[in-house]
Amino acid sequence: MARRVVEQELSRERILEAARNLFITKGYRAISMRSIGQHLGYSHGSLYYHFKEKAELFYAIVVEDFAHLAHRLIQTTGVQGTEELSKMEYLMMEFISFGMDHPHQYEIMFMIRDEELLAYCRTEQGRCFELFTTIVLSYLKEEHVGEEPKALARAMFLSLHGFISYYIQDRMTFEEVKPIALSHVKFLSRSI
Repeated sequence: MARRVVEQELSRERILEAARNLFITKGYRAISMRSIGQHLGYSHGSLYYHFKEKAELFYAIVVEDFAHLAHRLIQTTGVQGTEELSKMEYLMMEFISFGMDHPHQYEIMFMIRDEELLAYCRTEQGRCFELFTTIVLSYLKEEHVGEEPKALARAMFLSLHGFISYYIQDRMTFEEVKPIALSHVKFLSRSI
């Protein structure tokens, strides 16, 4: 009976959101399953119903955040180019928008320096890069471009990552950097 009550009241999503916020604000090493439980008003034992350990909880957050980004990138494939933005430019703007709108998640996903945690992120980073590359390659085929499309996709990805990494330091929003982002994306687009 107790487990059913915990399942109804303490959802996996609620745990993930609380843990994400605590990892972001206090750091992974400073947080324990006990402190997450206390933050939620539950015993740490109730968290173990959903997650075996803190590392599994962290990985679930990483997977969820990368899935959110992947969903946004995949959605761009259904958008038609406009006079203002080509399909490729729209993809790049969407990537920047995600990073700027979710700076804490982006930092966990791409900028974490802790070796133990980095191991949890590398696989998901690779999948994200492969998805980005696949979408870019499909657009390049449409535009009949290039001898080195994978190298171009990598350069674009790294350039976008550098842009986001630079501007999230100042906690600027996407709307604040949108004109600069558009200029950056247009510059990259001309090099295709």
